[in-house]
Amino acid sequence: MAAIQGGFLANLGRVYAIYTGAFIGFTIFIGILELMGVPNRVLGYLFIFLTLGVYALIGWLARTAEVNEYYVAGRAVPAFYNGMATGADWMSAASFIGMAGSLYFGGYSGLAFVLGWTGGYVLVSILMAPYLRKFGQFTVPDFFSARYGGNVARALAVVVLITASFVYVVAQIVGVGIITARFLNIGFEIACFVGLLGILLCSMLGGMKAVTWTQVAQYIILIIAYLIPVTVLSSELTGVPLPQIMYGQALEKIAALEKTLGVLQPHTAAFVDARGNYSPTAMWNFFALILCLMVGTASLPHILMRYFTTPSVKQARDSVAWSLFFIFLLYFTAPAYAAFAKLEVYQSVIGQPIAKLPAWVASWGSIGLVGACDAANAAAQFALCKGVTGNGDGILQLNEFRLHTDAVVLATPEIAGLPYVISGLVAAGGLAAALSTADGLLLAIANALSHDVYYKMIDPTADTKRRLIISRVLLGLVAIVAAYVAGTLGADILFLVSWAFSIAAAGLFAGLVLGIWWKRAGDAAGIWGIIVGFGLCMFFLIATEFYGPWVKASMSWLGDINIVKIRGRDVAYIWGINNISVGIFGIPAAFLAMIVVGWISKPASAEMQDFIDSIRVPAGSVRNAEAAH
Repeated sequence: MAAIQGGFLANLGRVYAIYTGAFIGFTIFIGILELMGVPNRVLGYLFIFLTLGVYALIGWLARTAEVNEYYVAGRAVPAFYNGMATGADWMSAASFIGMAGSLYFGGYSGLAFVLGWTGGYVLVSILMAPYLRKFGQFTVPDFFSARYGGNVARALAVVVLITASFVYVVAQIVGVGIITARFLNIGFEIACFVGLLGILLCSMLGGMKAVTWTQVAQYIILIIAYLIPVTVLSSELTGVPLPQIMYGQALEKIAALEKTLGVLQPHTAAFVDARGNYSPTAMWNFFALILCLMVGTASLPHILMRYFTTPSVKQARDSVAWSLFFIFLLYFTAPAYAAFAKLEVYQSVIGQPIAKLPAWVASWGSIGLVGACDAANAAAQFALCKGVTGNGDGILQLNEFRLHTDAVVLATPEIAGLPYVISGLVAAGGLAAALSTADGLLLAIANALSHDVYYKMIDPTADTKRRLIISRVLLGLVAIVAAYVAGTLGADILFLVSWAFSIAAAGLFAGLVLGIWWKRAGDAAGIWGIIVGFGLCMFFLIATEFYGPWVKASMSWLGDINIVKIRGRDVAYIWGINNISVGIFGIPAAFLAMIVVGWISKPASAEMQDFIDSIRVPAGSVRNAEAAH
């Protein structure tokens, strides 16, 4: 097995070049089948199941029974490929499916996601990645245990990790369910479990080793799938196949059309309310969301785990730069996707007779992502039409058309009348994005339970075989629970993901940053930082989301509290802050708690302070942090 691993690592470029060529060839083959009249449903099955099969094959080939390979891929992943795997791990269903949708509907305000997520990697590069790699640990709770004195800090970090990662993984399974339900024509609840099979086959046998090489393959598919449709649209609409620099022409046309359509909040307006007027609250929400997303990015355990897999500290730093590059390719394209999609809707859908709407309206409407709300019975036909009153003139008006955020990217090829092979390609890309992130998240949860809880806290004498069996069983159980929650509740992907970022940011960021950069911080400071930051964040999240009227009645001493009807609930906005940015309360509280407790309690040991000094030196080998305690 070691010889196979060594040969594989020595030929990575050739292996993935062949894989990329094979996937492009397969896409061309599907296009030929479409021209020959093969039904679209069959083509959808081919795209979905062949890509799932490839991921499962990689997972099986990368199976391992070695702890070092299962948890950190043998610390043998080169920076370039670790950057690509991190890009796939990072660009979840929220990035692939949801981000262009947020730009489509929010205009400039949607850029908060782009700025926050990208800026977070700057924090990772400067503040964390190389120093965490030099700690030489397996997991983020390992860091907290080594830095802050043992199992109390470890257990608290595990609680934050599981809470944030579970919320995040539910969002990914929602994305998997949407794609699988649409292209396999099955129920959403069943689709969540069908997609789950792909997730488990990638990660159960080989852990981080299998997930890493699968994520590289998934990145190749998702970036090809994301770039091709919008490149085709750019070529058709502007004559230049460079959407990243040509979507300005689309924006000009959109601006002209919005004037005729009477849009109150045009895409050119920043920080405006529903009536198109400047709103300080909108600006405050914009920057609050950026902060939560940036800090959350630098705190997510499944991302930080990726920097434990490189051969050296230098490669950990280099892989952050590669991560940013691979993420940039998609994020730089997302605004173009939103612009061309909106232009196609304005030109090809709005103003068309209801009776002549294309088939995709009914197809996406059947899973609740599109609504043509002109007819009196539209609410029965389209879930999105509930509460919308059409004028019944048989012509689809702008205020009668409903398009869910998560449908913008997935439905754009059909909206633009592109060949079905492009739609299948986008579905494969979205599936790759959701699966890659779900793999990393489930592995982070399973590793925390098996390594940090079972091995480190319950049975330190457990042998390798038992530890890996426990990890695989727990991974499967967590995945089933997450699929059940996703299938039963459903949700908007972006708000679930935003919650996960706020939770991770409030619970872990202060402990990570001050643990590296404030060597005096002792055990009590680290523990209270997690308790205060995470506790405050979760209190405000649950209270504002599920008990909005109670918050308004009982916490009026906080000042401005508004109730907003959203997601079917009366949600409380404290000081106008959308509760997807609830980390804004927990992040400063965690830092304050750590600083206050750090000054009044026992500082870190002299050995730990010397150790912290040593990990800040770029050169040198990985050290064992536990020896410093």
